[in-house]
Amino acid sequence: MEFIKGEDRKQTVLFPDSIEDYIEENSAVRVIDAFINSLDLSELKFTRYEPNETGRPPYDPKDMLKLYVYGYMNRIRSSRRLETESKRNLEVIWLLQKLTPDHKTIANFRKDNKKALKSVFRSFSELCVKLDLYGKELAAVDGSKFKAVNSKERNFTKDKLKDRLERIGEKIEEYMAELESTDRNEDVVEQKKTAAEINGIIKDLKDRKETYRLMTEELEKTGETQISLTDPESRLMPMNGKMDVCYNVQTAVDAKHKLIVDFEVTNNANDINQLTPMAEKVMETLEMEKITVTADKGYNSASDIAAATLMGVDVHVAGADIQICIPTQEQETEHAEITSYENGKCVYLKDRNIALCPMGKVLYPQFYKESKGEAVFQNSAACKQCACRCTKEARAFRYQFVMKESEFTKEYRDEGLEVKQVRIKPKKEIVAQRKCIAEHPFGTIKRGMDAGYCLLKGKVKVTAEFSLIFLAYNIKRVINILGSKKLIDYISNSAYHV
Repeated sequence: MEFIKGEDRKQTVLFPDSIEDYIEENSAVRVIDAFINSLDLSELKFTRYEPNETGRPPYDPKDMLKLYVYGYMNRIRSSRRLETESKRNLEVIWLLQKLTPDHKTIANFRKDNKKALKSVFRSFSELCVKLDLYGKELAAVDGSKFKAVNSKERNFTKDKLKDRLERIGEKIEEYMAELESTDRNEDVVEQKKTAAEINGIIKDLKDRKETYRLMTEELEKTGETQISLTDPESRLMPMNGKMDVCYNVQTAVDAKHKLIVDFEVTNNANDINQLTPMAEKVMETLEMEKITVTADKGYNSASDIAAATLMGVDVHVAGADIQICIPTQEQETEHAEITSYENGKCVYLKDRNIALCPMGKVLYPQFYKESKGEAVFQNSAACKQCACRCTKEARAFRYQFVMKESEFTKEYRDEGLEVKQVRIKPKKEIVAQRKCIAEHPFGTIKRGMDAGYCLLKGKVKVTAEFSLIFLAYNIKRVINILGSKKLIDYISNSAYHV
Protein backbone atom coordinates (compact mmCIF):
# COMPACT_ATOMS: atom_id res chain seq x y z
CA MET A 1 0.00 0.00 0.00
CA GLU A 2 1.13 3.53 -0.73
CA PHE A 3 0.21 6.89 0.78
CA ILE A 4 -2.29 9.17 -0.99
CA LYS A 5 -0.28 11.25 -3.42
CA GLY A 6 -0.94 14.68 -4.80
CA GLU A 7 -0.55 15.92 -8.35
CA ASP A 8 2.83 16.38 -9.98
CA ARG A 9 3.80 20.05 -9.68
CA LYS A 10 5.48 19.94 -13.11
CA GLN A 11 2.45 18.74 -15.00
CA THR A 12 0.89 21.10 -17.53
CA VAL A 13 -2.51 21.43 -15.83
CA LEU A 14 -2.64 21.47 -12.03
CA PHE A 15 -5.45 23.88 -11.18
CA PRO A 16 -9.08 23.61 -12.31
CA ASP A 17 -9.97 25.43 -15.53
CA SER A 18 -11.86 28.09 -13.56
CA ILE A 19 -11.11 29.65 -10.17
CA GLU A 20 -14.88 29.53 -9.61
CA ASP A 21 -14.46 25.80 -8.97
CA TYR A 22 -12.43 26.55 -5.85
CA ILE A 23 -15.20 28.51 -4.09
CA GLU A 24 -17.90 26.37 -2.53
CA GLU A 25 -21.50 27.16 -3.34
CA ASN A 26 -22.34 27.97 0.28
CA SER A 27 -19.15 29.91 1.01
CA ALA A 28 -19.50 33.11 3.08
CA VAL A 29 -17.41 34.95 0.49
CA ARG A 30 -20.31 34.64 -1.97
CA VAL A 31 -22.61 36.35 0.56
CA ILE A 32 -20.16 39.23 0.90
CA ASP A 33 -20.00 39.58 -2.88
CA ALA A 34 -23.78 39.52 -3.32
CA PHE A 35 -24.53 41.93 -0.45
CA ILE A 36 -21.99 44.58 -1.41
CA ASN A 37 -22.93 44.39 -5.09
CA SER A 38 -26.52 45.20 -4.04
CA LEU A 39 -25.49 48.47 -2.33
CA ASP A 40 -25.76 51.91 -3.91
CA LEU A 41 -22.50 53.49 -2.75
CA SER A 42 -23.50 56.94 -3.95
CA GLU A 43 -26.47 56.94 -1.54
CA LEU A 44 -24.18 55.72 1.25
CA LYS A 45 -21.84 58.69 0.58
CA PHE A 46 -18.74 56.72 -0.41
CA THR A 47 -15.92 58.60 -2.09
CA ARG A 48 -14.90 57.84 -5.70
CA TYR A 49 -17.96 55.71 -6.38
CA GLU A 50 -17.68 56.74 -10.04
CA PRO A 51 -14.51 56.27 -12.17
CA ASN A 52 -12.41 59.28 -13.15
CA GLU A 53 -12.82 60.77 -16.62
CA THR A 54 -9.07 61.27 -16.96
CA GLY A 55 -5.92 59.98 -15.32
CA ARG A 56 -5.24 56.62 -13.74
CA PRO A 57 -8.43 54.68 -12.94
CA PRO A 58 -9.05 54.08 -9.21
CA TYR A 59 -10.10 50.82 -7.57
CA ASP A 60 -13.84 50.23 -7.35
CA PRO A 61 -14.88 51.06 -3.74
CA LYS A 62 -17.08 47.95 -3.79
CA ASP A 63 -13.99 45.80 -4.27
CA MET A 64 -12.22 47.55 -1.40
CA LEU A 65 -15.27 47.16 0.82
CA LYS A 66 -15.48 43.45 -0.01
CA LEU A 67 -11.84 43.03 0.99
CA TYR A 68 -12.39 44.72 4.36
CA VAL A 69 -15.56 42.80 5.22
CA TYR A 70 -13.85 39.52 4.32
CA GLY A 71 -10.84 40.49 6.42
CA TYR A 72 -12.87 41.36 9.51
CA MET A 73 -14.83 38.12 9.20
CA ASN A 74 -11.57 36.15 9.17
CA ARG A 75 -9.50 37.91 11.87
CA ILE A 76 -7.54 39.96 9.30
CA ARG A 77 -7.84 43.68 10.08
CA SER A 78 -4.42 45.09 9.19
CA SER A 79 -4.09 46.72 5.75
CA ARG A 80 -0.69 45.08 5.26
CA ARG A 81 -2.09 41.63 6.02
CA LEU A 82 -5.01 42.28 3.68
CA GLU A 83 -2.52 43.14 0.92
CA THR A 84 -0.75 39.84 1.54
CA GLU A 85 -4.03 37.90 1.46
CA SER A 86 -4.98 39.44 -1.88
CA LYS A 87 -1.97 37.70 -3.42
CA ARG A 88 -2.21 34.24 -1.85
CA ASN A 89 -5.74 33.65 -0.56
CA LEU A 90 -7.88 31.98 -3.25
CA GLU A 91 -11.14 33.30 -1.75
CA VAL A 92 -9.79 36.87 -1.84
CA ILE A 93 -8.42 36.35 -5.36
CA TRP A 94 -11.91 35.21 -6.41
CA LEU A 95 -13.61 38.05 -4.52
CA LEU A 96 -11.39 40.78 -6.02
CA GLN A 97 -10.99 39.11 -9.40
CA LYS A 98 -7.18 38.96 -9.01
CA LEU A 99 -6.84 42.62 -8.01
CA THR A 100 -3.92 43.26 -5.63
CA PRO A 101 -4.16 46.78 -4.13
CA ASP A 102 -1.22 47.86 -1.96
CA HIS A 103 -1.61 48.40 1.79
CA LYS A 104 -1.61 52.20 1.50
CA THR A 105 -4.55 52.12 -0.92
CA ILE A 106 -6.39 49.71 1.38
CA ALA A 107 -5.77 51.87 4.46
CA ASN A 108 -6.78 55.08 2.65
CA PHE A 109 -10.13 53.57 1.67
CA ARG A 110 -11.05 53.00 5.31
CA LYS A 111 -9.76 56.44 6.27
CA ASP A 112 -11.64 58.25 3.45
CA ASN A 113 -14.97 56.49 4.10
CA LYS A 114 -15.21 56.64 7.88
CA LYS A 115 -18.84 57.76 8.09
CA ALA A 116 -20.01 55.76 5.09
CA LEU A 117 -18.99 52.48 6.74
CA LYS A 118 -21.57 53.03 9.49
CA SER A 119 -24.19 53.31 6.74
CA VAL A 120 -23.17 49.90 5.40
CA PHE A 121 -23.75 48.38 8.84
CA ARG A 122 -27.19 50.00 8.98
CA SER A 123 -27.97 48.72 5.47
CA PHE A 124 -27.40 45.16 6.61
CA SER A 125 -29.56 45.83 9.69
CA GLU A 126 -32.34 46.96 7.33
CA LEU A 127 -31.88 43.72 5.40
CA CYS A 128 -32.25 41.76 8.66
CA VAL A 129 -35.48 43.65 9.37
CA LYS A 130 -36.86 42.64 5.96
CA LEU A 131 -35.85 39.05 6.62
CA ASP A 132 -37.71 39.17 9.95
CA LEU A 133 -34.57 38.22 11.86
CA TYR A 134 -35.19 40.73 14.66
CA GLY A 135 -37.79 39.68 17.23
CA LYS A 136 -38.71 43.33 17.99
CA GLU A 137 -39.86 42.35 21.47
CA LEU A 138 -36.82 42.41 23.76
CA ALA A 139 -33.43 44.07 23.34
CA ALA A 140 -30.45 44.13 25.69
CA VAL A 141 -28.22 47.19 26.00
CA ASP A 142 -24.68 46.71 27.21
CA GLY A 143 -21.24 48.27 26.99
CA SER A 144 -17.77 46.76 26.80
CA LYS A 145 -14.27 48.24 26.93
CA PHE A 146 -11.91 47.93 23.96
CA LYS A 147 -8.22 48.80 24.25
CA ALA A 148 -7.33 52.04 22.47
CA VAL A 149 -4.12 52.89 20.60
CA ASN A 150 -2.75 54.70 23.64
CA SER A 151 -0.57 53.35 26.45
CA LYS A 152 -1.17 54.20 30.10
CA GLU A 153 2.20 55.99 30.15
CA ARG A 154 0.87 58.50 27.62
CA ASN A 155 -2.33 59.16 29.52
CA PHE A 156 -2.36 61.81 32.24
CA THR A 157 -4.98 62.52 34.89
CA LYS A 158 -4.97 65.58 37.15
CA ASP A 159 -3.56 63.55 40.05
CA LYS A 160 -0.89 61.99 37.86
CA LEU A 161 0.21 65.41 36.57
CA LYS A 162 0.29 66.79 40.11
CA ASP A 163 2.45 63.88 41.26
CA ARG A 164 4.81 64.25 38.27
CA LEU A 165 5.21 67.99 38.90
CA GLU A 166 6.03 67.41 42.56
CA ARG A 167 8.55 64.67 41.76
CA ILE A 168 10.24 66.75 39.05
CA GLY A 169 10.43 69.69 41.46
CA GLU A 170 12.20 67.49 44.00
CA LYS A 171 14.57 66.15 41.34
CA ILE A 172 15.47 69.66 40.20
CA GLU A 173 16.27 70.65 43.78
CA GLU A 174 18.49 67.56 44.18
CA TYR A 175 20.41 68.31 41.00
CA MET A 176 20.71 71.99 41.92
CA ALA A 177 22.28 70.94 45.23
CA GLU A 178 24.60 68.55 43.37
CA LEU A 179 25.56 71.34 40.95
CA GLU A 180 26.38 73.62 43.85
CA SER A 181 28.52 70.88 45.41
CA THR A 182 30.30 70.34 42.09
CA ASP A 183 31.05 74.07 41.80
CA ARG A 184 32.56 74.08 45.32
CA ASN A 185 34.76 71.07 44.55
CA GLU A 186 36.05 71.93 41.09
CA ASP A 187 39.58 70.83 41.98
CA VAL A 188 38.50 67.29 42.85
CA VAL A 189 39.56 65.03 39.99
CA GLU A 190 36.78 62.41 40.19
CA GLN A 191 33.21 63.67 39.94
CA LYS A 192 30.10 61.56 39.23
CA LYS A 193 28.78 64.16 36.80
CA THR A 194 30.29 67.30 35.37
CA ALA A 195 28.61 70.67 35.76
CA ALA A 196 27.67 70.65 32.06
CA GLU A 197 25.98 67.25 32.39
CA ILE A 198 24.03 68.34 35.46
CA ASN A 199 22.91 71.56 33.72
CA GLY A 200 21.70 69.48 30.79
CA ILE A 201 19.67 67.21 33.09
CA ILE A 202 18.17 70.22 34.88
CA LYS A 203 17.18 71.74 31.53
CA ASP A 204 15.44 68.50 30.47
CA LEU A 205 13.59 68.33 33.78
CA LYS A 206 12.45 71.94 33.45
CA ASP A 207 11.22 71.28 29.90
CA ARG A 208 9.21 68.27 31.12
CA LYS A 209 7.88 70.32 34.02
CA GLU A 210 6.69 73.02 31.61
CA THR A 211 5.02 70.36 29.42
CA TYR A 212 3.14 68.95 32.42
CA ARG A 213 2.20 72.47 33.56
CA LEU A 214 0.70 73.27 30.14
CA MET A 215 -1.22 69.99 30.19
CA THR A 216 -2.60 70.84 33.64
CA GLU A 217 -3.73 74.25 32.38
CA GLU A 218 -5.41 72.61 29.38
CA LEU A 219 -7.35 70.26 31.66
CA GLU A 220 -8.52 73.17 33.80
CA LYS A 221 -9.51 75.13 30.72
CA THR A 222 -11.45 72.31 29.04
CA GLY A 223 -12.95 70.83 32.22
CA GLU A 224 -11.68 67.36 31.29
CA THR A 225 -10.31 65.03 33.95
CA GLN A 226 -7.56 63.44 31.84
CA ILE A 227 -5.63 63.82 28.62
CA SER A 228 -4.29 61.19 26.19
CA LEU A 229 -1.41 62.01 23.87
CA THR A 230 -1.49 59.25 21.22
CA ASP A 231 -5.28 59.07 20.84
CA PRO A 232 -6.66 62.30 22.35
CA GLU A 233 -10.24 60.98 22.50
CA SER A 234 -9.45 57.75 24.39
CA ARG A 235 -9.83 57.66 28.17
CA LEU A 236 -8.43 55.72 31.13
CA MET A 237 -11.14 53.45 32.51
CA PRO A 238 -11.52 50.14 34.37
CA MET A 239 -11.16 47.08 32.12
CA ASN A 240 -11.09 43.44 33.28
CA GLY A 241 -10.18 44.37 36.84
CA LYS A 242 -7.44 46.85 35.93
CA MET A 243 -7.12 50.35 34.52
CA ASP A 244 -6.36 50.82 30.83
CA VAL A 245 -6.87 53.41 28.10
CA CYS A 246 -9.98 52.32 26.21
CA TYR A 247 -13.21 53.14 24.41
CA ASN A 248 -16.55 52.10 25.87
CA VAL A 249 -18.59 50.59 23.01
CA GLN A 250 -22.36 50.46 23.57
CA THR A 251 -24.47 47.89 21.74
CA ALA A 252 -28.17 47.09 21.48
CA VAL A 253 -28.77 43.39 20.76
CA ASP A 254 -32.08 41.84 19.75
CA ALA A 255 -33.09 38.77 21.77
CA LYS A 256 -34.36 36.61 18.90
CA HIS A 257 -31.08 35.74 17.16
CA LYS A 258 -28.52 37.82 19.15
CA LEU A 259 -28.10 40.19 16.21
CA ILE A 260 -26.74 43.67 16.87
CA VAL A 261 -29.33 46.34 16.08
CA ASP A 262 -27.11 49.40 16.55
CA PHE A 263 -24.06 50.60 18.45
CA GLU A 264 -22.29 53.72 19.66
CA VAL A 265 -18.61 54.32 20.45
CA THR A 266 -18.15 56.46 23.59
CA ASN A 267 -15.25 57.45 25.83
CA ASN A 268 -17.33 57.47 29.02
CA ALA A 269 -15.85 55.32 31.76
CA ASN A 270 -19.32 54.08 32.82
CA ASP A 271 -22.69 53.33 31.22
CA ILE A 272 -24.70 56.07 32.96
CA ASN A 273 -27.14 57.92 30.66
CA GLN A 274 -26.51 55.57 27.72
CA LEU A 275 -29.79 53.64 27.99
CA THR A 276 -32.15 56.20 26.44
CA PRO A 277 -30.04 57.01 23.34
CA MET A 278 -29.46 53.30 22.65
CA ALA A 279 -33.16 52.47 23.13
CA GLU A 280 -34.02 55.30 20.74
CA LYS A 281 -31.67 53.83 18.10
CA VAL A 282 -33.36 50.44 18.50
CA MET A 283 -36.83 51.87 18.03
CA GLU A 284 -35.71 53.86 14.99
CA THR A 285 -33.96 50.92 13.29
CA LEU A 286 -36.73 48.42 14.01
CA GLU A 287 -39.44 51.01 13.32
CA MET A 288 -41.13 50.31 16.65
CA GLU A 289 -43.09 52.70 18.84
CA LYS A 290 -42.68 50.50 21.92
CA ILE A 291 -40.12 47.89 22.94
CA THR A 292 -38.80 46.16 26.06
CA VAL A 293 -35.18 46.88 26.96
CA THR A 294 -33.05 45.31 29.68
CA ALA A 295 -29.64 46.34 31.02
CA ASP A 296 -27.32 45.69 33.96
CA LYS A 297 -27.02 47.80 37.12
CA GLY A 298 -24.44 50.05 35.46
CA TYR A 299 -27.38 51.76 33.71
CA ASN A 300 -29.22 52.46 36.97
CA SER A 301 -29.78 56.17 36.50
CA ALA A 302 -33.16 57.47 37.59
CA SER A 303 -33.26 60.29 35.04
CA ASP A 304 -32.16 58.01 32.19
CA ILE A 305 -34.70 55.29 33.06
CA ALA A 306 -37.52 57.79 33.35
CA ALA A 307 -36.61 59.45 30.04
CA ALA A 308 -36.69 56.05 28.31
CA THR A 309 -40.03 55.22 29.96
CA LEU A 310 -41.59 58.46 28.73
CA MET A 311 -40.33 57.57 25.24
CA GLY A 312 -42.35 54.34 25.28
CA VAL A 313 -39.67 51.88 26.41
CA ASP A 314 -40.50 49.15 28.93
CA VAL A 315 -37.28 49.40 30.97
CA HIS A 316 -35.87 46.58 33.11
CA VAL A 317 -32.58 47.63 34.69
CA ALA A 318 -31.05 45.40 37.36
CA GLY A 319 -31.38 46.95 40.82
CA ALA A 320 -33.53 49.88 39.69
CA ASP A 321 -36.68 50.79 41.64
CA ILE A 322 -37.91 54.33 41.11
CA GLN A 323 -41.17 56.23 41.02
CA ILE A 324 -42.17 59.06 38.76
CA CYS A 325 -45.19 61.28 38.28
CA ILE A 326 -46.02 62.11 34.69
CA PRO A 327 -48.86 64.12 33.13
CA THR A 328 -51.54 61.99 31.51
CA GLN A 329 -51.88 64.40 28.59
CA GLU A 330 -49.81 63.09 25.69
CA GLN A 331 -48.77 66.55 24.55
CA GLU A 332 -47.41 67.35 28.01
CA THR A 333 -45.23 64.25 28.07
CA GLU A 334 -43.65 65.15 24.75
CA HIS A 335 -42.32 68.42 26.16
CA ALA A 336 -41.22 67.03 29.53
CA GLU A 337 -37.66 67.21 30.83
CA ILE A 338 -36.42 64.79 33.46
CA THR A 339 -34.17 65.28 36.46
CA SER A 340 -33.64 63.04 39.46
CA TYR A 341 -33.39 63.26 43.23
CA GLU A 342 -32.35 60.02 44.95
CA ASN A 343 -34.90 57.30 44.16
CA GLY A 344 -37.50 59.69 42.73
CA LYS A 345 -38.07 61.63 39.55
CA CYS A 346 -39.04 65.13 38.81
CA VAL A 347 -40.68 66.08 35.52
CA TYR A 348 -40.39 69.65 34.27
CA LEU A 349 -43.14 70.85 31.93
CA LYS A 350 -41.75 73.59 29.72
CA ASP A 351 -45.08 74.85 28.42
CA ARG A 352 -46.45 75.32 31.94
CA ASN A 353 -43.12 76.23 33.61
CA ILE A 354 -43.82 73.95 36.57
CA ALA A 355 -42.35 70.69 37.85
CA LEU A 356 -43.93 67.52 39.22
CA CYS A 357 -42.28 65.67 42.12
CA PRO A 358 -42.44 61.84 42.37
CA MET A 359 -45.47 62.12 44.67
CA GLY A 360 -47.43 64.17 42.13
CA LYS A 361 -47.10 67.55 43.85
CA VAL A 362 -46.62 70.69 41.77
CA LEU A 363 -43.34 72.54 42.31
CA TYR A 364 -43.24 76.23 41.42
CA PRO A 365 -40.33 78.36 40.14
CA GLN A 366 -38.71 80.19 43.07
CA PHE A 367 -35.40 81.77 42.09
CA TYR A 368 -32.43 81.51 39.75
CA LYS A 369 -28.91 80.58 40.92
CA GLU A 370 -26.65 82.61 38.66
CA SER A 371 -23.43 80.92 39.88
CA LYS A 372 -24.59 77.48 38.71
CA GLY A 373 -27.02 78.47 35.99
CA GLU A 374 -29.86 76.63 37.74
CA ALA A 375 -33.49 77.46 38.30
CA VAL A 376 -34.87 76.20 41.63
CA PHE A 377 -38.41 74.80 41.88
CA GLN A 378 -39.98 73.98 45.23
CA ASN A 379 -43.20 73.69 47.22
CA SER A 380 -42.29 73.92 50.90
CA ALA A 381 -45.85 73.50 52.17
CA ALA A 382 -46.41 70.27 50.26
CA CYS A 383 -42.97 68.88 51.13
CA LYS A 384 -43.44 69.35 54.90
CA GLN A 385 -46.45 67.04 54.90
CA CYS A 386 -44.93 64.45 52.52
CA ALA A 387 -43.61 61.06 53.65
CA CYS A 388 -41.42 60.50 50.59
CA ARG A 389 -37.72 59.69 51.14
CA CYS A 390 -36.58 62.74 49.24
CA THR A 391 -37.66 65.12 52.04
CA LYS A 392 -35.86 63.39 54.91
CA GLU A 393 -32.50 65.02 54.22
CA ALA A 394 -33.75 68.48 53.31
CA ARG A 395 -35.98 70.97 55.12
CA ALA A 396 -37.30 72.44 51.94
CA PHE A 397 -37.12 69.98 49.05
CA ARG A 398 -35.87 71.59 45.86
CA TYR A 399 -35.49 70.43 42.28
CA GLN A 400 -32.96 72.26 40.16
CA PHE A 401 -33.16 72.61 36.39
CA VAL A 402 -30.28 73.88 34.30
CA MET A 403 -31.38 76.73 32.07
CA LYS A 404 -30.32 80.17 30.85
CA GLU A 405 -31.09 83.17 33.02
CA SER A 406 -33.07 84.74 30.16
CA GLU A 407 -35.37 81.68 30.15
CA PHE A 408 -36.21 81.87 33.85
CA THR A 409 -39.59 83.34 34.78
CA LYS A 410 -42.03 82.96 37.66
CA GLU A 411 -45.01 82.80 35.33
CA TYR A 412 -46.66 79.38 35.30
CA ARG A 413 -49.88 77.49 34.56
CA ASP A 414 -51.00 74.64 36.79
CA GLU A 415 -54.75 74.49 36.10
CA GLY A 416 -56.33 71.41 34.58
CA LEU A 417 -53.24 69.28 35.07
CA GLU A 418 -53.85 65.52 35.47
CA VAL A 419 -50.98 63.32 36.55
CA LYS A 420 -50.34 59.66 37.30
CA GLN A 421 -47.71 58.07 39.51
CA VAL A 422 -45.65 55.29 37.93
CA ARG A 423 -43.32 52.86 39.66
CA ILE A 424 -40.53 51.49 37.50
CA LYS A 425 -39.31 48.15 38.83
CA PRO A 426 -37.54 45.45 36.77
CA LYS A 427 -38.90 41.92 36.31
CA LYS A 428 -36.38 39.31 37.40
CA GLU A 429 -37.20 36.94 34.54
CA ILE A 430 -36.42 39.64 31.96
CA VAL A 431 -33.24 40.84 33.68
CA ALA A 432 -32.08 37.20 33.86
CA GLN A 433 -32.04 37.03 30.03
CA ARG A 434 -29.68 39.98 29.71
CA LYS A 435 -26.40 38.05 29.89
CA CYS A 436 -27.48 35.51 27.28
CA ILE A 437 -28.38 38.31 24.87
CA ALA A 438 -25.85 41.09 25.40
CA GLU A 439 -22.69 39.14 26.26
CA HIS A 440 -22.95 36.81 23.26
CA PRO A 441 -21.74 39.31 20.61
CA PHE A 442 -18.94 40.74 22.77
CA GLY A 443 -17.59 37.26 23.55
CA THR A 444 -17.64 36.23 19.89
CA ILE A 445 -16.04 39.48 18.72
CA LYS A 446 -13.27 39.59 21.32
CA ARG A 447 -12.33 35.91 21.25
CA GLY A 448 -13.57 34.41 18.01
CA MET A 449 -12.84 37.42 15.79
CA ASP A 450 -9.75 38.71 17.65
CA ALA A 451 -11.20 42.23 17.81
CA GLY A 452 -10.78 43.10 21.48
CA TYR A 453 -8.66 46.14 20.67
CA CYS A 454 -8.71 49.13 18.32
CA LEU A 455 -6.38 49.69 15.39
CA LEU A 456 -7.46 53.25 14.65
CA LYS A 457 -7.41 56.50 16.63
CA GLY A 458 -10.26 58.94 17.32
CA LYS A 459 -13.96 58.26 17.87
CA VAL A 460 -14.91 58.72 14.22
CA LYS A 461 -12.29 56.26 12.95
CA VAL A 462 -12.96 53.80 15.78
CA THR A 463 -16.68 53.97 14.89
CA ALA A 464 -15.77 53.08 11.30
CA GLU A 465 -13.71 50.15 12.54
CA PHE A 466 -16.52 48.83 14.72
CA SER A 467 -18.96 49.27 11.85
CA LEU A 468 -16.91 46.65 10.01
CA ILE A 469 -16.54 44.46 13.12
CA PHE A 470 -20.26 44.41 13.90
CA LEU A 471 -21.20 44.07 10.22
CA ALA A 472 -18.93 41.00 9.96
CA TYR A 473 -20.48 39.57 13.15
CA ASN A 474 -24.04 40.07 11.88
CA ILE A 475 -23.25 38.52 8.50
CA LYS A 476 -21.74 35.45 10.16
CA ARG A 477 -24.78 35.13 12.42
CA VAL A 478 -27.26 35.38 9.55
CA ILE A 479 -25.31 32.80 7.53
CA ASN A 480 -25.51 30.43 10.51
CA ILE A 481 -29.26 31.07 10.82
CA LEU A 482 -30.40 31.00 7.18
CA GLY A 483 -27.52 29.49 5.27
CA SER A 484 -25.53 31.20 2.54
CA LYS A 485 -27.67 30.09 -0.42
CA LYS A 486 -30.97 31.32 1.02
CA LEU A 487 -29.41 34.66 1.97
CA ILE A 488 -27.83 35.10 -1.48
CA ASP A 489 -31.12 34.24 -3.19
CA TYR A 490 -32.94 36.91 -1.20
CA ILE A 491 -30.27 39.54 -1.82
CA SER A 492 -30.20 38.72 -5.54
CA ASN A 493 -33.99 39.07 -5.78
CA SER A 494 -34.82 41.98 -8.02
CA ALA A 495 -37.36 43.26 -5.48
CA TYR A 496 -34.64 43.73 -2.87
CA HIS A 497 -33.01 47.14 -2.73
CA VAL A 498 -31.00 48.48 0.22
